[in-house]
Amino acid sequence: MITPISTITTLADKLSAQQAPLKAQYRQSPDTAKAVLEAHGRLVQDLVGCDVDTFNGVVRAGLHPATGGDGTLACSGDMLLEALVGCAGVTLAAVATAIGVTLNNTSITAEGDLDFRGTLGVDKLAPVGFSAIRVKYTIKTEANDAQLETLKKLTERYCVVYQTLSKGVAIESTFQRR
Repeated sequence: MITPISTITTLADKLSAQQAPLKAQYRQSPDTAKAVLEAHGRLVQDLVGCDVDTFNGVVRAGLHPATGGDGTLACSGDMLLEALVGCAGVTLAAVATAIGVTLNNTSITAEGDLDFRGTLGVDKLAPVGFSAIRVKYTIKTEANDAQLETLKKLTERYCVVYQTLSKGVAIESTFQRR
């Protein structure tokens, strides 16, 4: 019998209760676990920019200052790193909760190396995109070294954005006329 979520006292118990029926459903009917996530955006007239619909409203993306932007618009490279930080943070919190490790004052930083000559077409041999990304977790915890290694291993294993970036994914684009 599943305990009603309203009577659960710990975050670990609540997370387990929320995920248990989903895990059971996905085991019984694997196709129900598959979903297509979408993101939408629109070009901005008279501006080299794109309005991106997000959970918290529209974010206007534009050129990074190293490519001619003035720094007032969000850089999509920064947004990619922010997505990684968000996913890694949520995954770390879920893993820590599930294995009973308390984390205090934890922060996550992602940094990526870019050579802007590639995206500007200055040097055809310079890569377009990040050549390396580093994720740094700064954690205050009573956890021992073995528990921290488990946190690291499981966070990397179950973080969707981390796995997508580290393994790569097939991507295609189409252009359609209106």
